[in-house]
Parts: sequence; structure tokens; C-alpha cells
Amino acid sequence: MKHLLTEWPPLSSRGLAGVAGGSTLALVALARGERLSVPRAMWSRLLLVSALSISGWVAFMGLALLWLRASEAALLGITIPVWVAFLAWPILGERLSFLRAASLTIALAGIVVLLGGNGFEASVEKLPGIALALVAAIGVGLGIVLTKHFPLATPPLSLAAWQVGLGCLPVAIVGLAVEQPHLAALSWIGWASLVSMTLIQFCLCYVCWFAALERLPAATASIGTLLVPVVAVLAAAAVLHEPLGLREIAALVITLGGVAMALRS
Repeated sequence: MKHLLTEWPPLSSRGLAGVAGGSTLALVALARGERLSVPRAMWSRLLLVSALSISGWVAFMGLALLWLRASEAALLGITIPVWVAFLAWPILGERLSFLRAASLTIALAGIVVLLGGNGFEASVEKLPGIALALVAAIGVGLGIVLTKHFPLATPPLSLAAWQVGLGCLPVAIVGLAVEQPHLAALSWIGWASLVSMTLIQFCLCYVCWFAALERLPAATASIGTLLVPVVAVLAAAAVLHEPLGLREIAALVITLGGVAMALRS
């Protein structure tokens, strides 16, 4: 996504990729014989969780990358388990056990290490990106909890198709209206990035995510997202040549330790 922003604007690229991903998932669901119909009483719930979990995340995190490095945005987005854990307690009654709280603390300590020093300079210029990334993370956290609180009784593949499609459609419309992207501006690397984001992020990953959320407590499922900075930092170092030194490696080891402890809880 960070590379794609050098060729295409954020709302258009994220929104159009999401609409294409949602449409692809709908076709796959139909081919598998799954139903796509949504009961009328559940439409308001579906629109609410789609706006929180998808629209806000896609729009705000895409815009945050205009101010932040890819690894920085991923690390701020990874505060999602914290918001889920706190929101799941009053809304879902999922008490925060000592072991789970300890695992979150360890994992977040690793992120603090990675944000320390010159790895994350919270300068005035970066404040808009920091604020946008945190708003996106809080919105996703609330969306996750509400998805568990208001079950939609829809298969994971169909649910992913509806949420991704409905969540990304308004982002794509706004992007086309205000950004006016041009296909000619995309290089072959840009096209590859767009296709990868469509098929991997908006198809494969969201199907896996909704399947996990159906089977696990909200706080437990969200802990898995702590692995995102591991992938983001390593990929950003390899592709974008962002820093990867002893501090980054130590932070990733600490974060993985927190995830391992969380899995035991």
C-alpha cells in the first residue's frame, strides 16, 4: 500500500481494491453454494459494523500512510487488541484475565521498543498520520466487538463479501470524486500491488479473519493481529528499505513472545 501511494491516491486505491475484493468474494460464495441474502432486520447491524471495521480502517489508515512509514502505521494499527480487550469487557462481558493482560502488556512493550528512539519520531508533521491511524484502530476494535455482540448468522465467506464490499464502496466513491485517479499512472509494480491488495488483503485475509472471529472470543481473535508489525517491518525493510536494526529485531522478538503467551491463555 505504501508503494502504491507513490502512483495512486489513497482513497481510490483502497476503495476500488476493496470493491473488487468484495465482488470476488461474492462470486466465490455463490460458486460454493453459499447464500448471500441478509435478513432485513440485520441490515442496520451489517452497515454499522462495515462502516466501523472496513470503511474507517480503509480510509483513515490509507490517509495515515501519507504521513507515516509503512512500519509506523502498522505498529499504531496494532493497538487494536487493546481497544478490543477494553470494549469487550463492558459490551460482551469478556473479562480481561491476568494472563491475557500480561500478554498484551508484553506485546505492546515490544511495540514501544520499536517506536522508541529514532525509529518513530512523533514530530508535529506526523501528528495527522498518528491521529488517523489511532482513529482507524479504535473503530476496528469497536466493530469487532459489535460483530460479536450482534451476530449476523452469515457464513464467513458471505459475511466478508458484504462487509468488504459495503465498507469500501463509499470510500471508492469519494476517492473517484475528489482524487480522479488515472489508470495510465500505474506501472506494472503498481498493478501488481493493486492486484495483491485485492486478492490477499481484501479476499484471503478477511475471510480468515471473519472465520476466526466466529470461532474465538473477540479479544483472543484480535491478539493474532499483533503479528502484523512483524510482517510489516520485515516487508518494509526488504521492499521499501526502511530501518531494520537490533532495536527492530528485539522489538519483534518481544512482540512474538507476547503473542505466544496470549495463545496459551
